Amino acid sequence: MKSETLFWIALFAAGAMVVNSIGILLVYKNVAWAQKNKQYFMCFAAGVLISSPLLIAFPEAIEKNHNAGFAALLGFVFMFFSNKFIEYKTGKSPLAFGITALEGIGIHSFLDGIIYTVTFSASIVTGVLAGVGLVAHEFAEGVIAFSVMSGSGMDKRKAGLIAFFAAALTTPVGALLSYPFVSRLSQPLLGLALGFVVGILIYLSASHLLPEAKEYEGKHSYRAFLGGILLGLLMFFIE
Repeated sequence: MKSETLFWIALFAAGAMVVNSIGILLVYKNVAWAQKNKQYFMCFAAGVLISSPLLIAFPEAIEKNHNAGFAALLGFVFMFFSNKFIEYKTGKSPLAFGITALEGIGIHSFLDGIIYTVTFSASIVTGVLAGVGLVAHEFAEGVIAFSVMSGSGMDKRKAGLIAFFAAALTTPVGALLSYPFVSRLSQPLLGLALGFVVGILIYLSASHLLPEAKEYEGKHSYRAFLGGILLGLLMFFIE
């Protein structure tokens, strides 16, 4: 069972890295197309990441530990203040903005890897649902990472390389480094960890992905969002 869990974690973490890299490569080759379509990926990811935690991951966390709601609240508050800190640090010169923003993206991507490990350790279905949403938003994250670095004055080649290491490679690293620790957690502790992740996922959807997508609202943005929700509902009823 552990080998199967590790396989799914590695598969989705590697998939996230590939999708992120595609985002970086596409904006490197075609800035206009990537910027035009990134909101659809973000809206779809938001739909998955708001529905799957509430329908599947959170009830599972409560089943393992009835205090998981406090962990979910802590996860949400943690992300809120982390985001505020990053916003505070980025209010400087363009280069400082690029470096600190990329630092935030790197930490975020590393946490994505840990989220894969926690959700797949809880169950394969929970991991797949969270993984689909996270992988979908990796494209937009790759676009953003490259845009931030190139906008800070770096040449395209160097910006692409740094964006890959900070935004794409950190996800599988986070997943594989955290697995030996997460796999040893008792069920009550895993419930708290899963609750914490639920708070993070809800924050990413409601406070980050949707507002960001709304800023670049496209004709089919809401359809992409509803598509993400429908996928969450479909997996809920299949389960």
